[in-house]
Amino acid sequence: DVRVVESGGGLVQAGGSLRLSCAASGVTFSQYGITWFRQAPGKEREFVATIYASYNTYYHDSVKGRFTISRDNGKSTVYLQMNSLKPGDPAVYYCNARLGAEQYWGQGARVAVST
Repeated sequence: DVRVVESGGGLVQAGGSLRLSCAASGVTFSQYGITWFRQAPGKEREFVATIYASYNTYYHDSVKGRFTISRDNGKSTVYLQMNSLKPGDPAVYYCNARLGAEQYWGQGARVAVST
């Protein structure tokens, strides 16, 4: 079975940091592109950042310079380091593992920011 599991969510003060993890099992992890999405209440799910098997990375403009995506293929895990968190960042963050038409989603990790 394929499993994608996010962890590391929680409550942080504005300006603080959190690191999310996305661990995948049941797949050849190094071949998959991993993307973080987020969905705030009442809003559509939106792209946050992606890292390809080639280690190329892309970010939504709203998180550039604040968030860093990285991967550790030995641990089958992708990380999303989130710094300088803002009131606009709270959401459920979802991890997506994709290889061609094959994709898997995690259950989400909630991030809350207090002001």
